[in-house]
Amino acid sequence: MKRRIAETLFDGHGFGMAYEVDRVLYETQTEHQHLVLFEHKFFGKMLMLDGATQVTARDEFIYHEMMTHVPILAHGNAKEVLIVGGGDCGIAEEVLKHKSVKRVTQVEIDASVVEFSKEHFPEFTGPVLGNKRFDLVIDDGMHYVAKTDRRFDVVIVDSTDPQGPGKVLFSQKFYAACRRCMTKGAVMVTQNGVPILQPAELTSSIAKFRKLFADGSCYLAAIPTYVGGHMAMGWATDNVKMRRTPVKTIADRYKKAGRFPTRYWTPEVHVAAFALPRFIAEKVARAGKR
Repeated sequence: MKRRIAETLFDGHGFGMAYEVDRVLYETQTEHQHLVLFEHKFFGKMLMLDGATQVTARDEFIYHEMMTHVPILAHGNAKEVLIVGGGDCGIAEEVLKHKSVKRVTQVEIDASVVEFSKEHFPEFTGPVLGNKRFDLVIDDGMHYVAKTDRRFDVVIVDSTDPQGPGKVLFSQKFYAACRRCMTKGAVMVTQNGVPILQPAELTSSIAKFRKLFADGSCYLAAIPTYVGGHMAMGWATDNVKMRRTPVKTIADRYKKAGRFPTRYWTPEVHVAAFALPRFIAEKVARAGKR
């Protein structure tokens, strides 16, 4: 009988999922988390950390494109980009497609995640680790943003859910430290879960954003393995016009960036992602209000 690996994120809701394993490629208990990489007959390579799906070969492009191209092209002149987390290098690979970006600094707490990605996700790490614009820092993300002298135009927080070592990356202290190392008019985007199943994860982050930034909101994407419908990406900036950038402007910036191939992101999808269904818009509007 084949092994099944459970997704445990929604145990509290009384339901769960399990993925049948064709072959375990790598499994270890690191200093920080339980990591397992396995082959699934439909989703291909799947990475799970502490019972939560992080990336699959089948649909990784949706998450990576939307976490990357939306903030960079909304900003319009991003030269310095910070990634907190993202040890598989999928985000970094997308960032480096932008000609305007002079340097990508990736801060990953767990060196072993990067090491196994070299072997098992060469499609991500190959274009990244040898790139002169890429700087990998093995450090705690909270510590890094609190201390660094670098300043960033775009900050991408590619975190796990708020559990284990990822919990601090959802704190007011962390967001304040991110703001400290952001340039004027910079934008920060965050992984903020599935609003219908994890509403507090989204609204608590937005409430914290609004204490620090002029504009705190989110945008959406549909990612099959992040079960529950819409996936929310948190949005924090002092440029209140940025998430209302017209399609034509985004399209022009994409053209200047080199019109690199995408499979999910388009200028039209970019703009539409900020249009929130009413039940999510109402949660966002109430975030931080008593």
